[in-house]
Amino acid sequence: MIFTILILLLGFVLLVKGADFFVSGAAAIAQHFHIPEILIGLTIVAFGTSAPEASVSITASLIGDTEISLANIIGSNIFNFLFILGAASVITPIAAQKSVVAKDFPFAILAPVVLLILAADQFLNQAAVNQLTRGDGLILLCFFLIFMVYIIQTGLKARNDFKDTPTGEQKPTLKTGQAVLLLALGLVGIILGGTMVVNSAEKIALAWGMSQKLVGLTIVAVGTSLPELVTSVVASIKGQNDIALGNLVGSNIFNIFFIGGMSAALAPMPANSFVLIDTFILVGASLLCLLFAKTRHQVSKKEGLLLLLCYAAYLAYIIIRN
Repeated sequence: MIFTILILLLGFVLLVKGADFFVSGAAAIAQHFHIPEILIGLTIVAFGTSAPEASVSITASLIGDTEISLANIIGSNIFNFLFILGAASVITPIAAQKSVVAKDFPFAILAPVVLLILAADQFLNQAAVNQLTRGDGLILLCFFLIFMVYIIQTGLKARNDFKDTPTGEQKPTLKTGQAVLLLALGLVGIILGGTMVVNSAEKIALAWGMSQKLVGLTIVAVGTSLPELVTSVVASIKGQNDIALGNLVGSNIFNIFFIGGMSAALAPMPANSFVLIDTFILVGASLLCLLFAKTRHQVSKKEGLLLLLCYAAYLAYIIIRN
C-alpha cells in the first residue's frame, strides 16, 4: 500500500510538471509560427490531452468491449465542461474570444447532438436496439474532417492577422526545437503521470472496499480526463486562458467526432438508455457553458462554482443510478 501511495504521488508530480512543460511549449510554438494560442489549444493541446480517451475507447472497441467506449467519451466530455472549466474559472475568470463563442463552441454543441441523432435508433428508426453503426462512425469522421478544414482555413487567415498584433510581434522566449521538445516531454509526462495516478488510485479504492463498477464510473472515467484537467488549470494559473478554453472545446469535439467515429467504425457501439440520458446532459452542459462564455465573453468565478456544483450533482446521480 505504501508503494502504491508513492506511485500515486509521483504520478501527480509528473502530471503537474508535464502540464507546465506542455503549456509553455504550446505557447512558444504559437509565437514561433504566429498562430493565436486559441488555435493551438483547439488542435495540438486538445488532441494531445485526449490521448488517454483515444487509447481507452479505441482499444475497448478492438477487444469488443464497445459499451465502455461510448460511456468513456460522454463521461469525459461532461467532466471537461462542468468540472475542469469550472475549476479553471474559479482560479481565474476564463476569457472567451468572440470567434470561439460564435464559431468553435457551436461545433462542441453540434457533436453530442449529432451523436444523439445517430444513436437513437429505437426512437427515430423503430430499430430493435440503439447503437452507433460503422456507417454512423464514418459520418462522425466526416464531421471531424469538416472541423479540421475549418481550423486550417481559420489558422491561415489568423496567422496573417496575428503578426500585426502586439502579442504576435513578441519574440519567442524559446527556440523552435526547445519548444517542440518541451511540448513532447510535457505530453509524455501527462500521459505517464495520468496512467500512474489512475492505476494506483484504482488499487487503493478497491483495497478500501469500493466496487469495481463504482471505481470504473468515477476514478477511471475522471482519470482519462486528468490531462485536460491539469493542462487547463495550469494554463489558467499562467494566464493563458486561450489555451485553457481551447483545450476543453477542442477535446470535446475531438472525443466525439474522431474517437467516437473511429471506435464505431471499428465495431458497432450499443447505446443504452443511460448513455442517451448522459448525452442529453452533455448537450445541456455544453449550452450552459456557451451561455456563460457569451455573457461578458468570459466564464466568471461564480459561474465556475456553479459548474462545479452541477458536476457534483451529476456525480451523485450516476452513483445512485448504478
